[in-house]
Amino acid sequence: MKVVIIGGVAGGASAAARLRRLDEHAQIILIERGAYISYANCGLPYYIGGEIEEQEALTLQTPESFRRRFRVDVRVEQEAVAIDRQRKTVTIRRRGGESYEESYDKLLLSPGAEPLVPPVPGLRELTGEEGVFTLRTIPDALSIDAFIRDRRPRTAVVLGGGYIGLEMAENLVKAGLSVTVVEQADHVIAPLDFDMACEVERYLESKGVTLLLNSPLTSVSRTDGGLLLRAGEQTLAADLLLVAAGVRPENSLVKVADLSVGRRGGILVDEHMRTEDSSIYAVGDAVEVRNLLTGEAQQLPLAGPANKQGRIAADNIAGIGSVYKGGQGSSILKLFDMTVAVTGLNEFSAAAAGMDYDKVFTFSASHATYYPGASNMTVKTVFEKGTGRILGAQLVGFEGVDKRCDVLSVAVRAGMTATDLTELELCYAPPFSSAKDPVNMAGYVIENVLTGKVKQFHWHDVAGLPRDGSVTLLDVRTPGEYARGHIDGFRNLPLDSLRDRLSELDRSKPLYVHCQTGLRSYLACRILSQNGFDCYNFAGSYRLYQNVLSRGGCDRALCGPCGITAGKV
Repeated sequence: MKVVIIGGVAGGASAAARLRRLDEHAQIILIERGAYISYANCGLPYYIGGEIEEQEALTLQTPESFRRRFRVDVRVEQEAVAIDRQRKTVTIRRRGGESYEESYDKLLLSPGAEPLVPPVPGLRELTGEEGVFTLRTIPDALSIDAFIRDRRPRTAVVLGGGYIGLEMAENLVKAGLSVTVVEQADHVIAPLDFDMACEVERYLESKGVTLLLNSPLTSVSRTDGGLLLRAGEQTLAADLLLVAAGVRPENSLVKVADLSVGRRGGILVDEHMRTEDSSIYAVGDAVEVRNLLTGEAQQLPLAGPANKQGRIAADNIAGIGSVYKGGQGSSILKLFDMTVAVTGLNEFSAAAAGMDYDKVFTFSASHATYYPGASNMTVKTVFEKGTGRILGAQLVGFEGVDKRCDVLSVAVRAGMTATDLTELELCYAPPFSSAKDPVNMAGYVIENVLTGKVKQFHWHDVAGLPRDGSVTLLDVRTPGEYARGHIDGFRNLPLDSLRDRLSELDRSKPLYVHCQTGLRSYLACRILSQNGFDCYNFAGSYRLYQNVLSRGGCDRALCGPCGITAGKV
């Protein structure tokens, strides 16, 4: 059997290695238009920032080492330019311009994705010229690194507040530049909901990164002093511009071959990673796959899914009926010392899919607080009403975020419920966790909501609460906490004196309670509800509210205008 693989990074290299392990006698040809294969493009920002010091560390395999180990015919700096499906041939162009044909029994496409350069006046013309970069390949990283070393830029603008954009913002700061991130959306990191992104944005600004949100880039030009950009209402001067506005599937080859692509431009494949042509498979950033939870098509430009898809495609080429069941978008991001991790659906995507969902916020220590060095993490868990099935989670914090998101990722894939989370027996010792792990705590809180032990209200409900005396608004923090900042209209009645002062409260009025993180207000609601009050607990409480308030509120279609103003905070 002769197999030709187009693309030698994550999906293609993984498929080639797996296929060789399954079939020692297959003829495998790997075509890569760049000079490198099997490299860690996720590590490129850290090379620029100096965290990864050696260029060689970025390549997991060289063409030569891959040939020696797997007996794969690796051809770099050669580009597939056409497919003849009837004759089962691929036309390949060498770097010098000479072309030749290669036949195949099976063809696997892993062309990846290309950086998206928005149609902004001046941007496309300047991208690739001095000082204006995208970051997708090792040569891209080398060019940026050389520019920083040789030209000593002082200011940088990063277009895009996604993963690559923010990783580059961090590493450009570490390289000594003053960095501004320009993002047309109302928050950074699209997989996060607005309320969780607020905490990340405050942290980034504390590290010296300037954020321009709700600020679409409208023009770029070159001047004698460098680059001049117009974003939103502001004019920016920069020595370096990094375009990190997302990626789009590299689908030019499949269009020439008349293979179907989806609405988002990704190659359409079935659960076996097979295209409509039974001899052609496709994997990685160039394909559309099914969302595990909604069943809808999605792009999933992540290294983990690409490697898994490459393995599955190789299995099927070798006659093993492996299946890709869908993606859930588990991903993680390091920002200076902060960790941001997500899995499954966020609130916005759950609403867009028409799901009957709710969410809880928990604020938990990374390990036992009596053991030195514990830090807190914010966890937002999205769940299905009625069943309690875990739909997704977002975590922001420092130590231990990765571990908890991995557990919640398993919960999403396994269809686990809140009760299942409460029953998980997770490793505990004071340096590593608490006896009630943050994952268990999320399950407990959801279970309390589902069983009616507590009713919730949310930050986007606060502005709509009447201040006319028809409801009681209660802040159960200490007087000192209250004095440092509080929500307008909420009366202070500390939790520890609540039982002795119940007579001050009117049982005929609904009662809305908050504290700093939601724990004390939950305890207050348990006291109040068992004493005849109709009580609602503020999910995420004052800490979350303050984060949202500091970012100016949210006007997304999901919530409608939130109406939050500075008040007395």
